Amino acid sequence: MYTSLTSRLFIARLPISPLGHCFILHRYNMAAPPRRLNFLQSIAAITAHEYQAENHYVTTTDGYIIQMHRIPYKRYENISNVSDRPVVLLMHGLMSSSDAFIYLGPEYAMAFNMADAGFDVWLGNARGNVHSRYHHTLDPDHNEEKYKFFDFSWEEIGTHDLPAMIDYILEYTGNAKLHYIGHSQGGTVFLVLNSMRPEYNEKIESAHLLAGVGYMEYFPNEELISMAGMVDFIYNMALAMGIVELYSPTPTYKLAENSRISDYCTGDIKNKHMLDSILGLFDVSGSAGAALKQIAHYGQNIRDKTFRRWHYGLSGINLENYGDSSPPNYNLSLITINTCMHYTVNDDLLDERDVLNMAADMPNAKVRKVARESFLHEDFVIAIDAKELVTVYIIDAIRGGSTEEETNETEMVDPEEAVDPEKAVESEEMVDQEEVVDLEEVDEVVV
Repeated sequence: MYTSLTSRLFIARLPISPLGHCFILHRYNMAAPPRRLNFLQSIAAITAHEYQAENHYVTTTDGYIIQMHRIPYKRYENISNVSDRPVVLLMHGLMSSSDAFIYLGPEYAMAFNMADAGFDVWLGNARGNVHSRYHHTLDPDHNEEKYKFFDFSWEEIGTHDLPAMIDYILEYTGNAKLHYIGHSQGGTVFLVLNSMRPEYNEKIESAHLLAGVGYMEYFPNEELISMAGMVDFIYNMALAMGIVELYSPTPTYKLAENSRISDYCTGDIKNKHMLDSILGLFDVSGSAGAALKQIAHYGQNIRDKTFRRWHYGLSGINLENYGDSSPPNYNLSLITINTCMHYTVNDDLLDERDVLNMAADMPNAKVRKVARESFLHEDFVIAIDAKELVTVYIIDAIRGGSTEEETNETEMVDPEEAVDPEKAVESEEMVDQEEVVDLEEVDEVVV
C-alpha cells in the first residue's frame, strides 16, 4: 500500500505566465524524504510551455520512492469545467523517463497533446531512473547499499512501481479506472503487472502499447541475439566490477572532449570496454538511467526466445523461488483489458510475429500497424509524425470514438488470422505509399 496517509504535502509555486502561478505537489513519507528532489527540470520544461504541472511522490511496498509528473489541464488553463475527465498514465521505455513524452514540445509531444484533448495526464517513472532514484533506507550511491538498491529488473517495476502509481492516481483523482499507455519497456511492465497481479485488470479501462516488448521467439536483431548468449557471464562480471547501474546522474568523472557517453556511463572510464558489451545486449535511446539487471533480463529472454521471469542460472535457486527448475512464463491469457498493440514492421527490437502472437493470447487485444514502413522502435516518442500516425488515434479511442472505420493512417491486423508465423510474415496489404508521410519532409528530433 502506498503511503498517502503518512505522507506530507508540500506546495511550491513556479511562475507561469499568463496564469500567474502553478502549484506543484510533493508527496513523500515523513520518515524518509528523498535526499535529492530531481523534479525541477521536468516541471520547468512543462511550465515553460504554459501548462500547469504537479509533482507527486509515492512509496512502493519495497521502499522505493517513485516520482510522477502530472499535467492536469489544457495549455493556458488552470481549471477544467469538465467532470469525469479521462485519466491517462504514460509509462516510458528502457533507460528513459517521463521526459520522453514531453520532449517534442506542445505541438507534437504525446503528453501535451493529451492534455490539450482534455485528459488528466500522469507521467510515470520507473525506479532507478533519474527521477526515481530514491529509497527509504538504501542509498544508490553507497558502495555497498547500491547492490541492494539496483537488484531489480522490469518485473519489480511491473509488480511494485505500477501498482503504487495506479493506486495513488485513482485515489487522488477519485476515478475508478484509468487509461494506460506504455512505450517499449512501458509495455513490458504492463504485461507483467496484469499477468502476475490480475486484479489490476479491473483498474485499467484501456491500454495502448507502443512497441510493447514481450514475446521474443522471433527477436529480429541477429547481432543482439549473438550478444545475448553471453548475458549471464557479462552480468556477473559487471557485478564483480561494481557495475550495477547505467547512466548514473552522479558520476565520478568529467567527460573528456570528443568522448562517447557510453565510455563513461558506468561512472568509471576503465570499464568502458565491458560496458560496450553490456549495452550491446539491448539497444537503448536516452540516458535517464536504469539498473543493469533490467537489460540483463531482456538479454536472458532474447537468448531463450521466450517471455519469462528472471533466470537465476542455478536450478536450485530457481526451484527455491519458483517451485521449478526453470522460470515460469508470464501468462498473458490473464490480461483481460481492452488493449491495442501498436507496432511497426521496421522495428529491430520487436518482430511482427511476436506482436501478433501476444495479441492472440490476450482475450481482448487487437494489433495496429503504424502506416509508415520506415517507422522505428523509438519513433513512437521521438518522431514528429507520431502525432498523426499514433497519438491522434489513441486520443480518439480514449474519447470513445469509433475505431472500426479506420483513418488512412491506420492498418488493423486480426491477430487470430495471423498467429501462424508464415501468415504473419506474408501478411499483407501494403499501405498506400501516398498516405505515408515523406520522411524527407519531416524533421525528426533525436533525444
